[in-house]
Amino acid sequence: MRKNIVAGNWKMNLDYEKGLSLFSEIVNMVKDEVVGTQEVIVCSPAIHLYSIGKLASPVSNVAVGSQNIHQAESGAYTGEISAAQVKSTGATYVILGHSERRAYFGETDALLAEKVDAALKHELAPIFCIGETKEERESGKFFDVIKTQLEAGIFHLSNEEFSKVVLAYEPVWAIGTGLTASPEQAQEVHAFIRETVAAKYGQEIADNTTILYGGSCNPGNARDLFSQADIDGGLIGGASLKSRDFLDIVKVFNA
Repeated sequence: MRKNIVAGNWKMNLDYEKGLSLFSEIVNMVKDEVVGTQEVIVCSPAIHLYSIGKLASPVSNVAVGSQNIHQAESGAYTGEISAAQVKSTGATYVILGHSERRAYFGETDALLAEKVDAALKHELAPIFCIGETKEERESGKFFDVIKTQLEAGIFHLSNEEFSKVVLAYEPVWAIGTGLTASPEQAQEVHAFIRETVAAKYGQEIADNTTILYGGSCNPGNARDLFSQADIDGGLIGGASLKSRDFLDIVKVFNA
């Protein structure tokens, strides 16, 4: 059975104390309010990782992730952070391929393939993001774009390696714009992603792959999105910065 996951991406927000305060609220709310088996992940700036990892460690269904890693083991890469360094903080996940990294920092599919390998080498589970721009959506090329991102970024992995990856579909046109893919639009793409994975790795692995939706997901639309057959949770941006909003999304999966 694949996991239901709600992952928060704080992006470049919150100073050290505000981050610890927010995470403490989230952990306490998870303890008090979450009755399902869903996993909660918070992907914070690097300054928070060690401290929030300590807060998360006693709670079985709360995990911590980084927002990025460098592909190299170590070296003269001022300002970067390696997979080994992230792992040493207690983090167990890392977001890779986010549309902002692709667009603002020029990260290519080939580079992301190297980062995926570095993450898996150090037992970090990649949350691998794929998705189309507004222009690609409107031109009808979005399936081709998504297939290429999968093939070039992660389809070099073995079956065992791929089984450790979480996928996240993020329509770029819906990130930070207030626009959201309709549940039907999102389901169509999620089903395509699962079919593409099945063609490469087989139906069993595809059926056990968690695919998250990312793109202006909030407490008002999460239930309709998560009720779709191939949507297993969300990669949450702005709403993850408010503990009540974030937990209301998590609780969509409460049994």
